[in-house]
Amino acid sequence: MMKKILVIEDESSIADTIVYALKSEGFEPYWCATGMDGLTRCNEGDIDLIILDIGLPDASGFEILKKIRATSSLPVIFLTSRSSELDRVVGLEIGADDYVAKPFSPRELAARVKAVLRRSAQVNHVSNSEPGKPSDTIVGTEGTAAPFRIDTESMKITYFDQIVELTKCEFRLLAALIAHPGRIYTRDALKELAWDEPEFSLDRTVDTHIKTIRTKLRAVRSDIDPIETRRGFGYALKTSW
Repeated sequence: MMKKILVIEDESSIADTIVYALKSEGFEPYWCATGMDGLTRCNEGDIDLIILDIGLPDASGFEILKKIRATSSLPVIFLTSRSSELDRVVGLEIGADDYVAKPFSPRELAARVKAVLRRSAQVNHVSNSEPGKPSDTIVGTEGTAAPFRIDTESMKITYFDQIVELTKCEFRLLAALIAHPGRIYTRDALKELAWDEPEFSLDRTVDTHIKTIRTKLRAVRSDIDPIETRRGFGYALKTSW
């Protein structure tokens, strides 16, 4: 089946270019010119990925993404004329899967869509859980069970018996840390684990995702920071609980 791509872009000439490029690559694109129309179409279901412009006439793309993330982990690629690092970081912090700045190559955008779809469909390869098996409990060095469980089939992680809502990249990053408590992962190693095309990602991107994961984990237990920063090296999951 053709993947259905929702394009939320107010400039018709740009939208036409994107739609044509996606059709040429075998996708089934849908175009909405406003954020609210895009949300309505998204809520109807059956969309596989969203290309979202930040500068929409009725709402910021950032606000639209926040509304999407409140109910869905659908892959989202930001499309914008803003190319500053701050805008990239903000977009990634609130759950974007990728970021393409205008002017852009339609072929590159189509390639990014394919890459993000591959990542979203990829079965997590850092856990040895068997199909149908919820997960193994990770055991700390002092014999106490770490409070994580990974279900790779539903791509969900439970922390202190509470499901943590994670984007796909966040899931892969946290699952990698959980799989080997105490192991120090460099940023490059984490990029290799979480992204199919790590060359498109910056070290700051990993830091941003780790920061977001920590925020979500603290919402469950504010007194614990399970991810340790090893300055000059990278990140590791704590081993004592």
